[in-house]
Amino acid sequence: MTLAPHTEAQARTVLEAACRIAGVDAEGAELMRFGENALYRLPGGIIARIARVGQSAAAAREVQVARWLEANHIPAVQALPEIDQPVEVDGRGVSWWRELPPHRHGTALQVAAALRRLHDLPIPTSFDIGRLDPFVRLADRIDQAITLSEEDRAWMHERLTALRARWASLPSGLPEAVVHGDAWIGNVVGTSDGRTILLDLERCSVGPPEWDLTSTAVKAHTLAGITLEDYRQFSAAYGHDVTTWAGFDTLRDIREFRMTCMAAQVAGENPARHPEIMHRLACLRGERGPRPWVWEAVP
Repeated sequence: MTLAPHTEAQARTVLEAACRIAGVDAEGAELMRFGENALYRLPGGIIARIARVGQSAAAAREVQVARWLEANHIPAVQALPEIDQPVEVDGRGVSWWRELPPHRHGTALQVAAALRRLHDLPIPTSFDIGRLDPFVRLADRIDQAITLSEEDRAWMHERLTALRARWASLPSGLPEAVVHGDAWIGNVVGTSDGRTILLDLERCSVGPPEWDLTSTAVKAHTLAGITLEDYRQFSAAYGHDVTTWAGFDTLRDIREFRMTCMAAQVAGENPARHPEIMHRLACLRGERGPRPWVWEAVP
């Protein structure tokens, strides 16, 4: 499957059609973010989330996960209960959510507490939450990285193959649990009313808890985005230091590769970001010295 073009004009057309189907007022819809998904603020404190083509199943599971978390008293984004969702328009799943109060990225301690609560839940039996796939859509993102040379794309495909083999032979670790799937600090936020809330639930699934913990370890050790003391407090609060596990290097390398593939996708849609994908590739190839590296955020 190739990734269809993803433009703001297309997203707005999809939004208007989906809102008509669902009976939601789209008048004055305000674009909040245009990245992997498009987010719009609608009247009445409603947020519309538009997935990319081919991601309707993930959007449906995200709604199920949100309702399951709410039933289990886990603070997370809330899907509007009165709408049968997602609605699919032109292959894109559209879902509707309650707007959060003012919020900011979570701290390492807030991420640890949120993950501890999530990982302690029993695996749901009322719906199929699926199994974690850390490689979802990566091959497509590489193929669609139009600013890269054939040689660079070939290198990335070879890297992907090697990482798949390493994932398949991970050593044993913590008991499997429901994992967030993309637990970086931007997806765990602190709100102005004192709550810590999980966002972006589309990759929630059953898998090794170490995968969620690796995101914060990468933030500290690969990107120096938090201090080593912050990371120590994170590990202590959660009760496990994933960097001491024999499988950590594999999960770290997969996480770094996912971030690089995202940069490749962004550069394909916005060539001005091409230098960032080339920098990340150079880091992965060992051409920028040892970690930590400085990577610029991509939308």
